[in-house]
Amino acid sequence: MKNALQTTVLGLMLLAGPAWARAEGPQSEGLRLVLTGVGRFAVLADLSTIVRTGDTVRMRSLQVTEDDFQAAGQAYWGGWSWWAFNCVARTADRLDFASVREGGTEGPATPDAAPAYAAAAGGDAAELLAVACDPASVGEADADTLADAVRVGRAALAAPVTAH
Repeated sequence: MKNALQTTVLGLMLLAGPAWARAEGPQSEGLRLVLTGVGRFAVLADLSTIVRTGDTVRMRSLQVTEDDFQAAGQAYWGGWSWWAFNCVARTADRLDFASVREGGTEGPATPDAAPAYAAAAGGDAAELLAVACDPASVGEADADTLADAVRVGRAALAAPVTAH
């Protein structure tokens, strides 16, 4: 169960206005997306959405699917999720998921009621947490539009995996 402080911070963020207003609806301009990992999906962190309050950071990420991904006969590019990270406790809380259909149509967002959890090394949450908690460590953005992010993500998914 989330502690009262995390719940209070999230509530304040929801009421905050300008930062939260960016979260609603399609966002195709002003993005600063950085590829953070490639596994089943390519995951990109949106640096333009980072909002820090004490030890807690809120950020949106994009999960990109392979080229031919379909559900119920509809082609999808992937989906957006809002996250809350505790940089000291090293926990991650995925707040929602909103699908992105081919062409960029978003949503609606579905809340994720699961509690915050320890971000395991090597997992998507840990990679996103690292960027959210230390955005200065990241170089230039890999994409600044949703369509560019899908191209970057799909190229990363299609790249051959090399053994170490």
